[in-house]
Amino acid sequence: MNKERASGGDNENGENFADMLAESYREPSRLEPGQKIEAAIVKITADWVLLEVGGKGEGYLDKRELLGPDGEPTVKEGDKLRVYFLRSVNGEMHFTSKIGTGPAARAQLEEARRDGVPVEAAISREAGGGFEVVLGGGARAFCPYSHMGLRRDENKADYIGRTMTFEVLECDARRIVLSRKGIVEKERRAAEEALRSALEEGSRVKGTVTSIQNFGAFVDIGGVEGLLPVSEIAWTRTEKVSDRLSVGQAVEVVVKRLDWDKGRISLSLKDILPDPWDQAGEKWTPGAYYTGTVSRLAPFGAFVTLGEGVDGLIHISQLGGDRRLQSPDEAVTVGQSIEVRVESVDRANKKISLIPAEVGRERDEDEAAVKSYRSGENAEPQGLGTFGEALKAQMERQGKAARRTI
Repeated sequence: MNKERASGGDNENGENFADMLAESYREPSRLEPGQKIEAAIVKITADWVLLEVGGKGEGYLDKRELLGPDGEPTVKEGDKLRVYFLRSVNGEMHFTSKIGTGPAARAQLEEARRDGVPVEAAISREAGGGFEVVLGGGARAFCPYSHMGLRRDENKADYIGRTMTFEVLECDARRIVLSRKGIVEKERRAAEEALRSALEEGSRVKGTVTSIQNFGAFVDIGGVEGLLPVSEIAWTRTEKVSDRLSVGQAVEVVVKRLDWDKGRISLSLKDILPDPWDQAGEKWTPGAYYTGTVSRLAPFGAFVTLGEGVDGLIHISQLGGDRRLQSPDEAVTVGQSIEVRVESVDRANKKISLIPAEVGRERDEDEAAVKSYRSGENAEPQGLGTFGEALKAQMERQGKAARRTI
């Protein structure tokens, strides 16, 4: 015997005979139940349509699925079909062209339910707590809202006309009930597994807004949803999420926190944007005057917005001048335009101390008078001079304030 052949050696093309023999009996690739492929018809027999599905493998399709009104096949050898894989039986791969079609529709659907084969169906309309759906073969079925994997705030009308994949939940002579819950969960788990290795805190990812809530928005970042809290949407205070975001909007976000065990992902949109506090010290300098807007009131004072994402605080003790206030709303209201003087800027802690402009100007006058006196300007022997005039002016102001409170 030829040594090369006896040892299973390579032929003249470098192919190993043992490998070739094994390949001839090997299924082309592992197919999942319900997987759709395109296959050519190899032969049409009395009961079966044989399909070439890659490699040396052949698939089997019930001939009755392809018969026309005259009882003859509507296809011929060499034609290509789009078919769905059902299962392997004794090494034979069984397919169907349309799950839920023809006289064998119920049997096919019962088989799909038993084997967990997903089916495609088009959503036609809303009907009594769910959707009426039409399978590829024309059979009508029902999917309850609770089995659609919908979020509570999704617009159900947006699903009309869409073709989706379902699992057969029930199938009897009276009705067919479908479900997407298991499919949605499988898709979510697969997406989560893919993201686990690629995602980390601090990652920048692109996503799509899927839901708007009072506390923020949910964003799909690749099959998995994360929460974008209202405090992370912008550097400025966000009163209404829908004023800044809309369902379907594409966004780029930063992953703030990951908790795979609890299935929680926290996102930030504002971390993508420049931090306005980085230039706060240069833009709002101590001693300078600016006009802002009262953004909110607190028991201890009023917050004034100076620019995008930057608020300063006027303490309640400064709001009334020489008057003692019980509440900030005795002096200012939310939305009011107000001129202020910057007292100090703490960029590290993101705090700016403010005082009303009139209080600041009074202090400026007093400080100028004291400075002038100390420098010796207008220091004449007669009278009290500049310092005395300043002191007198201050006493007059205090007197006026006292009379306003009476």
